[in-house]
Amino acid sequence: MKALSKILEDAGRFFAKGGRFARYYSLYEAVDSFLFGSNQKTQTAPHVRDSIDLKRIMSTVIIALMPCVLMALWNTGYQANSAIQVLGLSGPDGWRGTLLSFVGCDPENMLANFVHGALYFLPVYLVTLVVGSFWEGLFTLIRGHEFSEAFLVTSLLFALILPPTIPLWQVAIGISFGVIFAKEVFGGVGRNFMNPALVSRAFIFFAYPAQMSGDQVWTAVDGITGATALSQFAGARPGEIMDSVSITWLQSFLGTVPGSMGETSTLACLFGAFILLITGIASWRIMLSMLLGGLICSGFFWLQGSAVHPMYNIPPHWHLVLGGFAFGLVFMATDPVSAAHTATGQWLFGLLVGGLAILIRVANPAYSEGVMLAILLGNVFAPLFDYFVIQANIKRRKLRHG
Repeated sequence: MKALSKILEDAGRFFAKGGRFARYYSLYEAVDSFLFGSNQKTQTAPHVRDSIDLKRIMSTVIIALMPCVLMALWNTGYQANSAIQVLGLSGPDGWRGTLLSFVGCDPENMLANFVHGALYFLPVYLVTLVVGSFWEGLFTLIRGHEFSEAFLVTSLLFALILPPTIPLWQVAIGISFGVIFAKEVFGGVGRNFMNPALVSRAFIFFAYPAQMSGDQVWTAVDGITGATALSQFAGARPGEIMDSVSITWLQSFLGTVPGSMGETSTLACLFGAFILLITGIASWRIMLSMLLGGLICSGFFWLQGSAVHPMYNIPPHWHLVLGGFAFGLVFMATDPVSAAHTATGQWLFGLLVGGLAILIRVANPAYSEGVMLAILLGNVFAPLFDYFVIQANIKRRKLRHG
């Protein structure tokens, strides 16, 4: 590594101002910063009170996402291998089948599950990383900005909230839309008012609903249906809702159920939440208030009940382990750029997102998952929450000193 550092240091003069490749400095700086960190120091007051920087924040978030990544690999393979075993199939064709021939398709074999899951997750992630980095790099070159490590988190989040069967060309289109229209048109890193990963997923969902919904997109075996717990609840009879669901609460909590690759396991999300909270990266106010908002709203519907709408009868503790509620609570709603910044604003933001997520999930029979839309709508209101909180503080100070 010392030799590589020396090579990069020597090459730096060609990319510095006035150098032959000065226009490509942002790409040089991105490689150097990613591998060895930044040597830049704050020269003027006020100084930051701790040593954390953007790179360390992003690195911490990536570490917090690792339990979800591991669960995405294992559960994607487990669901596929289980379907293959139950139906007596021979396994996938093509290059995936060739690679799986070395480990088999036994759902009891942990390695077989990880390998099978990786054959679906890694292509999605690599396409996201390559295409998204291209757009990020293009805009940094045009603007002369530094290439930010923030996209490493965006790309990982986007891959984790997709079904394993999604076509790779749709992945490329989705991340292109999110990076360009939710981030770069507003000025790039730190200026987006919506979460780019969620905007990317929302675009694919509404543009190509057949590949993002239904029962055939969650299991990585062609023609195999695997209904999520939310789908089973939505299709149950109101008076027999708990008897109509084949998935247990513990299975939903652990994440051994069909769903988007990285958001099925509430347990994995809890490990990530612990890391983000002890490092101070994520806001505990947003997490707690979103949890309270979800419990209050789901409790209201549950107490009211319904003889017509089955989703009204789901107990509140079930909502916490269904769909992407836990993943959205830990990793999406707490995005420091698109969420509220003031303490009171964060409470209001979390309550709105939690309550709205359950409201959409329960009251809209055509759309059984509301976390994505709830967070995006919360992003729109976050600046308003901060504005009114700040204005209220200003008025109080004027009265106090007036």
